[in-house]
Parts: sequence; structure tokens; C-alpha cells
Amino acid sequence: MLAPVNYTHLSPQRIVFGWGRRREVGSLASSLGRRALVVFGSRTLVERGVVDELARSLTASGVESELVATIRQEPEVADVDAAVARVRALPLREGDFVLGLGGGSAIDLAKAVAALATNDHGDSVVDFLEGVGRGLTIDRAPLAMIAMPTTAGTGSEATKNAVISSYDPKFKKSLRSDAMVPRIVLADPELTTTCPRDVTVHCGMDAITQLVESYLSRRAQPIPRAIALQSLPAAVEALPRLLDDPTSRPAREAMAHAALMSGMALANSGLGMAHGVAAALGVHARVPHGLACSVMLPVALRTNRNVCQAQYAELERAVDPRGRASDAAAAADAFVARIAALCERVGVARSLSALGVSPEQLDDLVCGSRGNSMDGNPRDVSDAELRGVLEAML
Repeated sequence: MLAPVNYTHLSPQRIVFGWGRRREVGSLASSLGRRALVVFGSRTLVERGVVDELARSLTASGVESELVATIRQEPEVADVDAAVARVRALPLREGDFVLGLGGGSAIDLAKAVAALATNDHGDSVVDFLEGVGRGLTIDRAPLAMIAMPTTAGTGSEATKNAVISSYDPKFKKSLRSDAMVPRIVLADPELTTTCPRDVTVHCGMDAITQLVESYLSRRAQPIPRAIALQSLPAAVEALPRLLDDPTSRPAREAMAHAALMSGMALANSGLGMAHGVAAALGVHARVPHGLACSVMLPVALRTNRNVCQAQYAELERAVDPRGRASDAAAAADAFVARIAALCERVGVARSLSALGVSPEQLDDLVCGSRGNSMDGNPRDVSDAELRGVLEAML
């Protein structure tokens, strides 16, 4: 029997993907406006001349550029508030847009700036964050934005939220609106070639986790599921190859594309337990996001095994169409084993204690894991069960 289909799919209006295509930034930017408010990340971008190259391309296309923020760590409340204050003090004028260049942290900060530059009815970004603020919403259209990722992982270039952290009080929450999806994504895999090994691994495992969890989510939709089936096999093959040959162009391209697709998938289908706990590990134990996801993914798969057998089997057969699994149960078990083996291959820690987590932090981790991601998990996980899972990982 055919099941009813009813969904809404969000994605960037324009995606420009390819090796060396960052050189098109000027012409793409000029289609958005006349002044780029720039947010960028790693100092490596300056040292490699990428920022100067970008500025020359903008100038040649008649676009001014104004640096409003740089960031290296995951954005915190103070980072967002300071950047928004700088933008508002310029002041804003017609033809302004935001350009975010960097990893997920830089692009998240850029998205928050674009949204709050035009939504000035709050005193701080906290007022707009899910579950901790005053419940204010993004009522006015954000500034247009072009996102240029330089890592292959978060997929933030294609999502509708910006993840913002605080350490006093401790939380990691999203600023979220359908209107926050960047207008243009300019994804040049060549920009990822100088990522250190740990960044490549953590970001790559984040993308893989997003593809898997968006496929399994209780809010999963048809297009994201198709995206995951197409993108996951390439990512699972490419990430180990990059450890052996960091200069591999095909592997860099595959991972950059998988990251972009994972962002589109999670923006529409949501995530699950691994990402829910990863957020808590970030604020309570300062564990980098991609590392936290990769540690939690095998455990989340085992936790959800009994309700996701059919989906695991589908993912396994997508990754290995010639696999020897005789039935869905065997294929599902093979997929769980495959992901665990991948984590071991890329050097992911097996325990929370290896990440510096102590037993005294478990209650905070359980509480901090509740949110939008955990709500998407394919089955309910009680606080008691989650605490037991995390305790067993110490």
C-alpha cells in the first residue's frame, strides 16, 4: 500500500561546487549586493592568501568588503553579540550582505550576524535561542548570505540554524529560522586541503554522523534520505583514504560534497542521539563537536538497533551493494560493525574517560543532551537509560 507523502524541503537557492571555484566569489557576491560584511575563521586563511584573494575578487566585481568578525572556536554568546553590535554600528545600508568563510564555527557566526542584523528586537542572541531565551523569533528577513566552507564536516553552509554556546551558564543551543539558510553556497574542496589531520577526521565523522542520523530520524523525509543513500558510500570510502593521502583530490571532493549534502539532510530531517549527547559534551567537557559525534555514533547505533533494522540494512546495502548479508538482520549488524570499524580506523576514542569526562559530569551530560537533536532520535531514550549508556562508556 502506498503511504501518504507530505513534506517541505529547504535548501540554498544556489549551490556552486567545484575545485577552484572560489575564484567566482566576486561575480556571485555582486548578485547579492554592493558591500560584503565578512566573517572568517582560521588564521591559515590569511597566511595562505585566501582572504586577500577573496578581497581582490570582490573589488574587481565592484563589491566593497568590511571585516566584521573572525573566530577560531565554536561561537559563544559574546562573540555573536559583539559582531552584531559592530554591524549595526556601521551602520547598515541597502545592498549589504554577509559572507562567511571558514569552518562551521565561522559560518554559524555569519548566519547569526545575518539574522540579528535585521532583527533588533532583542537585547542579545540569547533572547532568540531555543530553550534558554525569551522565545523571540526571527521575524524580519535576514541579510542575504554567501557561505564558503573551508572544512568538510558540519554542513552549516546549507542549514537553517546557528549553534551558539555558553559556559556560564552552560548550554549549547540553536538560533533557528527557515530564513537563515544561506542564499548562495560556494563550496571549493581545494580550500580543505590544508586542514590538519584531526580536523579532517573530526569534520569527516561529523558529516558521516549527520548523513546516518538524518536517515534514521523520526522526522526523516524522502529527499534527505535519498541524499544520504547517495552521499554516505562516498564519504565512508573517502575519509580513510585522506588519512593515507591528504592530498587526494577525489577524496577531498567526495568529503566536501558529503558535508554539503549532510547539511541539506539534517536541515530537513533532523538528527538523533549522537548529536544530542555531542552538544552536552561540548559545553560540559569542551569536547570538539566532530570528535564528540564520532565517539557517540557507534553507541547510538547500538542503542537504536532494534527499531532501525530495516534502515540499517538499507544503508549497508548502499555502502556495499555486493555485501554477503543474507537478510535484513545480518545487513543491519554489518552496518553497525562497519561504522565501528571506521571509527577505529580513523583513531576515534572508544571511551568518554579518554575525552576527560568524569563520573561526576554524567547528570549534567544527561540533562544537557535534551534538545532538538535528541527529539529526532528514532526511539525515546529515558534519562535513566541514557545515564546508563554514558556510564558504560567511561
